Amino acid sequence: MKLPNSFKVLSILLLLMAGCSEISSVRTLRLGHGLDVTHPVHQGMLQIDHHLQKLSDGKMRLVIYPNQQLGSERECLELLQIGSLDITKVSAAVMENFVPNFKIFGLPFLFDDKEHLFRVLDGPTGQSLLDLGTSSWLKGLGYYDSGSRSFYLKNQRVEHPDDLKGLKIRVMESASAIAMMQHLGASPTPISWGELYTSLQQGVVDGAENNPPSLYLSKHYEVTNYYVMSEHTSIPDVILTSTHLWNRLSEEERTWLKKAVDLSTVFQRDLWNQSEQESMLGVKQAGIEVIYPEKEPFRKAVSPMYDSFKQDPEIAQLIQSIESKRNP
Repeated sequence: MKLPNSFKVLSILLLLMAGCSEISSVRTLRLGHGLDVTHPVHQGMLQIDHHLQKLSDGKMRLVIYPNQQLGSERECLELLQIGSLDITKVSAAVMENFVPNFKIFGLPFLFDDKEHLFRVLDGPTGQSLLDLGTSSWLKGLGYYDSGSRSFYLKNQRVEHPDDLKGLKIRVMESASAIAMMQHLGASPTPISWGELYTSLQQGVVDGAENNPPSLYLSKHYEVTNYYVMSEHTSIPDVILTSTHLWNRLSEEERTWLKKAVDLSTVFQRDLWNQSEQESMLGVKQAGIEVIYPEKEPFRKAVSPMYDSFKQDPEIAQLIQSIESKRNP
């Protein structure tokens, strides 16, 4: 039975209040996210807690609520905005609903490779995007690697965009993800991550798209048969805190928190590479057929998105900045 929204909100607030029972000499920060505890992103966030306690000599720590205990990514962002949650992790695709310029990451085939992506994320362009969230009570702290997203299907082999026509493909709550699917001829279907396994199993959708660790650790390979390595988008995860919290922190506490996130990012990106390799092996051993299509037809099908995005002067400038960081 689905709980009424009012009951759900009350339950979340009571859970958060329960996490505030630390002694007053320790500042406990509450972090909520939607992933499983085995996911490399969750492991990265455990490192935030490790480094935060070490840097602060035990004066600051995290309590982490995984597995959508506090709601979807969008709901966690809304809790940050009202100050009922301190930190969260969301996909940049979800972030675009709150800071429109984040839709740049939904532009397919924007990055040459991971090195190109990291040059952008760790440079002035990435920082400028993080800074935009403050007007929405969201303070960006950094980016985690979330790999490249590719299609996985239940019954349909896909080697060309034409093979996607008419298929219901799960997407995140992202206007750019919806537009991409429409250009590819698919029917975009927004569904929360927690409901996707059942939706695939019951045929509510024909497929989805995500990175290898998310496909493997979610066990979505149990209800799909094909993994199509289109690698169409590289959408990072974003670590954010509430400006309500940030404004209460001292300069020393801010330094501890930002340094802890930076240190965790190095760990998370290394762990992500290992997880991708292990996940691809696991998916293949589970019997999923991995398909490596020619990417040019996919790139051509979504190319009108570039013209559309460039109609916004700020987005056009972002595209130019990102393209200037391409590999020599």
